[in-house]
Amino acid sequence: MFKKTKHSFFLVILFFFCIECIHAQIRISAIVVEGNKQTKEYIILRELPYQIGDFVSKDSLSYLNMIAQQQLVNTSLFTDVLVTSIHTDSMTCNIKIQVNERKYFFPIPVFKLVDRNFSQWWNVAHRSLDRVNYGINIRGSNFTGNYDKLTLGLIAGYTQQAIIRYQFPYLDKKLKFGAGLGLQYFAQKEINTSSVSNKQVFYRTEGVIQKGYRSNISFSYRPNLYERHILQIGIGKNEISDSAFLIQPAYLPSFGKSFSYLDFTLSFSKIKFDYNPYPTNGSSTEFLAFHRFSNKNNLSSIQFRRILASPLSAKNFIFFESNTAIKFLPNHNYLDSKLMGYGNLQLDGLDNYVIDGNAGTLLRAEWHHWLGSLTVKNIIAKKFLPEVKYRFWLKAFTNLGYVYAEKPINNNKLSNTLLRTIGVGLDVISIYDFVLKIDYSLNQLGDKGLYLRAGLNF
Repeated sequence: MFKKTKHSFFLVILFFFCIECIHAQIRISAIVVEGNKQTKEYIILRELPYQIGDFVSKDSLSYLNMIAQQQLVNTSLFTDVLVTSIHTDSMTCNIKIQVNERKYFFPIPVFKLVDRNFSQWWNVAHRSLDRVNYGINIRGSNFTGNYDKLTLGLIAGYTQQAIIRYQFPYLDKKLKFGAGLGLQYFAQKEINTSSVSNKQVFYRTEGVIQKGYRSNISFSYRPNLYERHILQIGIGKNEISDSAFLIQPAYLPSFGKSFSYLDFTLSFSKIKFDYNPYPTNGSSTEFLAFHRFSNKNNLSSIQFRRILASPLSAKNFIFFESNTAIKFLPNHNYLDSKLMGYGNLQLDGLDNYVIDGNAGTLLRAEWHHWLGSLTVKNIIAKKFLPEVKYRFWLKAFTNLGYVYAEKPINNNKLSNTLLRTIGVGLDVISIYDFVLKIDYSLNQLGDKGLYLRAGLNF
């Protein structure tokens, strides 16, 4: 009798537990979007972690709304995003999404430094206007409202360029597959022919010293909110003048005056940040594999990058990055041997140096402290942008790095040795993904200096 009573009591408890679980679920009955004058609604719905008709737990709804808001901000389509839920009854709710669109079409005057960073131009090139590209880019970052990107550019100055690029993120009804096209022509009167004592050496002429073109087609696959797979196929050609060849016969991989190629790039990324341009919480994983075919001058390379940002408190977070690149060089040409100091493989505090080699790695650790924010009224273009908000972060950082070079030359002593830097800085973040970094750092050579880095995403 006792066993039967115990069994019946357990079934009653289980029944009420199941009822409670059902009641803890809430159904999303509608999603209402406001403020999207140009952006198609399906582009916005693609970034959400839920859909109409989904059941979600009441406890997770606020968290999912935060994820939705972060995803929409990270599209760089909107200046402001607000995602809220409106409960219609105890078991259903509506999601309300309010967005404020950016200006998507920009004829942008170009005034861009050709050096690797601002400090290189300011300290080494002595602020020379000869090392500046100028012209105009006509850019549509949401050209037809389908999150597509169009760039037309005519650049003069240091490098003469003609650029056309178009990227369409989604070609199928399930919004997973996309494609892009690009074509670029360039001609320049100065090239970086070598590095001596880990400093770039340039050679300039009155006529065109290097010219070439590159075209590519890319295919993308995005299976979920965070992951992307991209395959890019490119063809191109580089040519250098007779004088450049005499100065550096090992400049091109062909060891000649012209170089044609076909290449394939396969990349994977999983990015889950609260704010991509300046993450304070989240992580990312990126992997890239590259192979170039070119008449016995094939090149293969791989790169792996991992970033972690973790909050310590409401006003503090820590940031870690590891980044490793390996090149399987066909020969010891200069163009292929460029490594540390280019792209995203850069050590803070070694801005004025480059390190050539076969493989390199860096480790970065940072502590950030929130100083506050400042909102400034825009008196110049009130209708376009009534006010501008700036956010300020204080930071302390240290970097470690290493570059392996099989045959270091020209007194390039920073290869095959441990690289070390330390410093403090101030980061300023504002609209349109503007990030300004002002760093004061010290490296293992004893160099002390103030370095500026800035980026703006239209």
